[in-house]
Amino acid sequence: MSLLRLIVMLTTLTASIFLTDSLARASTDVVAIDTDITSVVASKDKATRPKVALVLSGGGARGFAHIGVLRALRKLRVPVDMVVGTSIGAVVGGAYAAGRSADELEQIVHDTNWDSVLADRPARYDLDYRRKEEDLLLPSRIEFAVTKSGIFLPPAAAGNGALENALTRLMPEGMRDQPVDQLTLPFRSVASDLLTGEMVELNDTPLLMSMRASLALPGVFAPVRIKQKLVVDGGLVSNLPVELARKMGADIVIAVNVGTPLAKESELNSAIDVTKQMLQILTEQNVQRSIKELRSTDILIAPELSGISFLDFAQYVESIKAGEKATHKMASQLAALQVSDEQYAAFEYQRSNGTLTAKAPSDKLPLAKVEIEGPRYINPKTLITQIGLKEGQLVSQEQIRQAATRLYGRGDIDNVETVITDTDGQRNVLIRPTESSSSRNRLRVGLEFSSDFADENRFALSLMHVASSLNSYGGELRTVARIGSQRQLGMQLWQPLAAGSPWFIEPSLEYNGRSLDLYNEGRKSARVGVRSTQATLAFGRQLDNWGAIEAGVSRGFGKIDLLLPSAPNQDSVRFFDTTQFVRFRIDTLDSLAYPTRGHLITSAWERAPSKGPGEPSQAQSEIDALTAFQFGDWAGHLYGEWGRSKRGSAPSPLGGFLRLSGTANNSLSGNATAFGRLLLARKIGALPSTVGGAIRLGFSAELGNTYDDTHPLRFNTLKQAASAHLSVDTRFGPLFFGAGATRGNGSSLYLFLGPIW
Repeated sequence: MSLLRLIVMLTTLTASIFLTDSLARASTDVVAIDTDITSVVASKDKATRPKVALVLSGGGARGFAHIGVLRALRKLRVPVDMVVGTSIGAVVGGAYAAGRSADELEQIVHDTNWDSVLADRPARYDLDYRRKEEDLLLPSRIEFAVTKSGIFLPPAAAGNGALENALTRLMPEGMRDQPVDQLTLPFRSVASDLLTGEMVELNDTPLLMSMRASLALPGVFAPVRIKQKLVVDGGLVSNLPVELARKMGADIVIAVNVGTPLAKESELNSAIDVTKQMLQILTEQNVQRSIKELRSTDILIAPELSGISFLDFAQYVESIKAGEKATHKMASQLAALQVSDEQYAAFEYQRSNGTLTAKAPSDKLPLAKVEIEGPRYINPKTLITQIGLKEGQLVSQEQIRQAATRLYGRGDIDNVETVITDTDGQRNVLIRPTESSSSRNRLRVGLEFSSDFADENRFALSLMHVASSLNSYGGELRTVARIGSQRQLGMQLWQPLAAGSPWFIEPSLEYNGRSLDLYNEGRKSARVGVRSTQATLAFGRQLDNWGAIEAGVSRGFGKIDLLLPSAPNQDSVRFFDTTQFVRFRIDTLDSLAYPTRGHLITSAWERAPSKGPGEPSQAQSEIDALTAFQFGDWAGHLYGEWGRSKRGSAPSPLGGFLRLSGTANNSLSGNATAFGRLLLARKIGALPSTVGGAIRLGFSAELGNTYDDTHPLRFNTLKQAASAHLSVDTRFGPLFFGAGATRGNGSSLYLFLGPIW
């Protein structure tokens, strides 16, 4: 082999080894190189073009148009260097700055139950059992706060829990507590100081609170305390914060105005309309000032949103389309801001992934400590028990926050702040609940009436006062009063046996007075007046928030007077009873007006000992069960009831609306009762969430009868009934107008407001 050939071979071998080693090193760094290239492209892009700020105005549900604007900007390849928003603009803008895409935002909006977000409390199945019990006693949602200064309406028409859950879903996982000044895409929102009227720039607050504070629309959502200031919706001072975008260094502003225009004179028909107009004037004035600050190089986008009000959350599809359409109309002006496909891809990569390192870990860690800080009246031990977190438990941060939101179900907590810190592989939790100034003493007002447009007409004005956190164990005093066809005054003390204990004692005292019609073979034969007073002592256990079981004894006395037919010198019949009882209830319904899921099961047994030798004791039992269902716009329930008395009539007579409709009210009684009902209804409309709820057209099929020893239970003796009705969910409870008929027993019209299940 020649020397030249040897040199060539050695050179080739050396180059091959060097190349192989280089390729190996390159393969381990490919992700880093790709990221560096993306960063370089993005940096070069920013250095050679003006800084663009996207300014999103407030406007309630009309603000869903901002999602359409974001989608159109993506199609036009117009990158945004900073986002500034107010109210709903802060919500959409904050979620976008945190990494959400327009498509993701639209899907989340579609999946959100906006009726529950605008409700004045958490979903019913999330309420404490005591709060659910109040609904059964008085279904009205008209409540007032009772304070030393007087009686006032609550500070907001909607609660906080459902709203904060909805805002959390809008953000990428782990971003809710990320300070806004640490986002890759700069973001700011504004709020209004409720005490001074000054603008508050939310520049270093957690993302969730920044969005929540800017969205605190007065009268709809409660104010928020940030930086020792009580703040509300930023739209009152700067609904289109162009000046803040300039302050952040924007060269060009893309301003999107979705504010509600001023109403015409023909639309001002009530005091509420005039009040809304005054607020819109204030908002419109600051919007016009901001528009005047726009330069010739800036771009103003104003989507056409006629017919969509700030509370029309159900019209999100129309709002999004309007935003997209309005943006495409400005395509010629936006063309100057377009970048290449490669540059826009780099921008999107950085926006959606640049905050990954700041996101909170989703790993589960053992829980080292749970602390409660802040409450003045509520025992922290009670709150820790209700949250359900235990030391040593493996939990993620999301599980901790979900557990903390259970406190909203109490009804006396306005806000829940959760601080999570991880140290040495363990998780510490600090929860700062804010007690409600309007919920420790609550007064609920109800109106109940029913009519068959014939002889049966009843009404009642009802009041219920609840005083909570009476002592360190969390005692509650509930007072119920009714006047009208039924007279009632009752007081009940609910006292847990320890802080957070499910065991309780429940002493109560109650007076009742009413008139009752007596029937003989379905015909009205007499009317009597019944008055009674009884004292009860019960001992029981609450089963989380879904049920309770209790046992106790009642001692009562009263008298019965014959009212019709009148008889001179007729003496009253006096009675004195001692009753032992056991009661069990499960309540997981999502609504009492028209439940769509859940169950309501009640079982009771009562026994009155014999009053003398040879006289048998009196015992009666009853069980009723309702299960709700939904498919599409249809909702309904299946209900069954059985009752029996050893001596006397069964607990619940039949007759009346949805209890063999068309039969006279409470006209069927016997030693035993069997009844079943299938009800279906279709949603055909809705009232605004702050006023009421769904409007439904419904139908029922009913089957049942009463029995005694001489007439045993047989299927061929069951009475068949049906009804059709129109119902409206109101703040006073469900309102029904219907017609019903029982086969062989006639028919009747009904007007009904109040509890019927």
